[in-house]
Amino acid sequence: MPVGKFDYNLETFFPLFSKYIYALCNDLPSLIYTTNAVLKDFEADGVVYLELRTTPRAIPSANITKDTYVHTILTCISAFNATSRSMKTNLILSIDRRNDADTAMQVVDLALAHNTVGVDLCGDPAAGDISIFAPAFARAHESGLKITLHFAEAPQSSTPAELWTLLSFKPNRIGHVINVPGDVKAEIVKREVGLELCLSCNVHAKMITGSYKDHHFGWWRGTGCPIALSTDDVGVFGSSLSNEYALIAEHFGLDREEICRLARGAIDTIFGSEEDKQRLREIMWK
Repeated sequence: MPVGKFDYNLETFFPLFSKYIYALCNDLPSLIYTTNAVLKDFEADGVVYLELRTTPRAIPSANITKDTYVHTILTCISAFNATSRSMKTNLILSIDRRNDADTAMQVVDLALAHNTVGVDLCGDPAAGDISIFAPAFARAHESGLKITLHFAEAPQSSTPAELWTLLSFKPNRIGHVINVPGDVKAEIVKREVGLELCLSCNVHAKMITGSYKDHHFGWWRGTGCPIALSTDDVGVFGSSLSNEYALIAEHFGLDREEICRLARGAIDTIFGSEEDKQRLREIMWK
């Protein structure tokens, strides 16, 4: 995205995908190219462990089923993992809030069939009734898949009923956590749920009031909930993961040791294996 165009909000962000990005990634060559490009970009940024997420798509015009779509991305990831000297990647499959209950269950089935590390709930926060996904997330939890949820992104998706329903899905991590009332915050802290915080996205999309220094990282920091700084979405908001750490350091006055402690604190929240976690410990305590 050109500099100066990082002005998408929640109303304009999602049509960017449905109108343009999906039309550009509409066959196997484009899917392979974009997956490999994303992996190379994160590796070049110094990322040593990556969890990509994608919503399974069927592309009938290219004879691509959802199964083929997931298999293709995993093949790219597997090949990259085999040759990369620095970065390990795992895949999370996403359930879109606009999906129906059957489609959500299909995503869980695909995640299990392809041995991905987890499932996600994403999509337009103004869309859908998330309570219909309870059976899908129950199956995911019972089957050992990790769960992450886009959580309290916007006022319309932050009603007490929705937030408590989302917590009933037993998430390992939740993302954004912007519009969270006190009693729900207390429950999140009690459970020590991992938090995926995305400064640039929240500021550029005007999901928070104010700027970087006003971000709710300042509230969640020190609550005992592990924080994993995240990108959502690098191409749209123009901020790499290393830049997210730089923004935190700049606007919250963190020194090098505090930044290292922040990054290390996220290790136990990853959806990878114990071997993956141990590898990160060895890297981050050098």
